[in-house]
Amino acid sequence: MIARTWRGWVRTEDRDAYIAYVRDTGIAQYRATPGNIEAHLLTRDLDDGRTEVVTLSFWTSLDAVRGFAGDDVSTAVFYPEDDRWLVDRERTVTHHEVH
Repeated sequence: MIARTWRGWVRTEDRDAYIAYVRDTGIAQYRATPGNIEAHLLTRDLDDGRTEVVTLSFWTSLDAVRGFAGDDVSTAVFYPEDDRWLVDRERTVTHHEVH
């Protein structure tokens, strides 16, 4: 099993709207992709007016991840409205084997 993580940051005042947006885009697409086991959205408010957002998904294999992300599984997938919400973001994702 493969765990895939990505991090981004939004203004805390935009947190709830961004959560709804990510659930409707990335999380929904994760869950609709064959080989996705589960997908979660994690948040934590920071002391500087930002909220860190982490997507955490579990996959049967890297081949299943390719069904979502394309051939370069290390590149993050973004959606049209991400620029509206994100004040910073990782451009890459991290994959770990789950034992």
